[in-house]
Amino acid sequence: MPGALDGLIVLDLTSHLSGPYCTMLLADMGADVIKVERPGKGDDSRSMPPFVDGIGAPYALWNRNKRSIALDPKNPEDRAALHALAQRADILVENMRPGALARMGLDYATLSKTNPRLIVCSISGFGQTGPWSEHGGFDLMTQAMSGLMAGNGPIDGEPTRLPIAISDVSGGMFAAIGILGALNARAKTGRGQKVEASLFESALAFGVYEAALVLGTGQRPQRMGQAHRGSAPYQAFESSDGWLTIGAGQDHFFKPFCRLLGLESLAEDARFATNALRVANNIALMQILAEQVRQQPTAHWLEALEEIGIPAEPVLNYDEALAHPQARSLGVVADIPGATRGLKQTLAPAVHLSETRSLVRRPAPGLDEHGAEIRAWLSATA
Repeated sequence: MPGALDGLIVLDLTSHLSGPYCTMLLADMGADVIKVERPGKGDDSRSMPPFVDGIGAPYALWNRNKRSIALDPKNPEDRAALHALAQRADILVENMRPGALARMGLDYATLSKTNPRLIVCSISGFGQTGPWSEHGGFDLMTQAMSGLMAGNGPIDGEPTRLPIAISDVSGGMFAAIGILGALNARAKTGRGQKVEASLFESALAFGVYEAALVLGTGQRPQRMGQAHRGSAPYQAFESSDGWLTIGAGQDHFFKPFCRLLGLESLAEDARFATNALRVANNIALMQILAEQVRQQPTAHWLEALEEIGIPAEPVLNYDEALAHPQARSLGVVADIPGATRGLKQTLAPAVHLSETRSLVRRPAPGLDEHGAEIRAWLSATA
């Protein structure tokens, strides 16, 4: 079964995570992604632990389904090969410092003159223009600049980085969405275009409740710990043997929840009469609710809450989540065909298309593994 992007050629000039994640998504959907790497060293993520059979597991996870060629832009022959690839590509993706592509003669303005169907996507830390455009864009820095860190963590604690690379991954996802939009436009106009995404903007895009507060009231969002800005109770609760999440903020959930806990009078308390009041008085509300929830184990509460239709789920660790029956049913872990060393399994594509499936077809490439065949193809199509 061909993928949705079968037949498209993607020239991947990215490294680390944001760019490779974007091109991984395109490769999963069937695009032929040619990953250009530095001779001798390759993508920096190759050296990231943990290592499986001497291969960096992070690199292997987000560079599956790609082919690798090692090219040095400073070498005239390699530079010519790079330009030849750009002339044959449908999409070029890069996450270098703004301006680096132009210095190599691979910017959209230059390439579109001879390859007008080309889509050039640039992923940066802070955007291609503006006073911060030259700043290095790592996930940590863009989490800090976007408000994510200031809004995350205990109420009276320090700003806390989300332990997942949210800016990197979302930057890659937004870039892929932009590319798909540009492909649809190209089908109508016959021309490619520039696509830009940044880690800073991607991180900001997640602060929807926070942006609503600032833009609607001018107030600065305060750190709320586990609490939710728009719903209460809606957070994680400690049980007698673990943790679970409970979403009982809506009025038709709150009263049955109070009855379940033996706190019928709480539903009549004027401080908690509406969701807005419960949000405003969440600290007092949680002191009462949390004490009751701690009296019973997680399984007890999950069964009882399911019976009355209140959303609740256990707090799982990553290993538990990947082994969960629902994860297994959805196939979130996929075997890697042809993997003889390194990772034998990976995260499966998270989007399902009924007619053009996204698939894991082959493992991440060794450095310059496909260099000879790509050069041969360039010669044959010259």
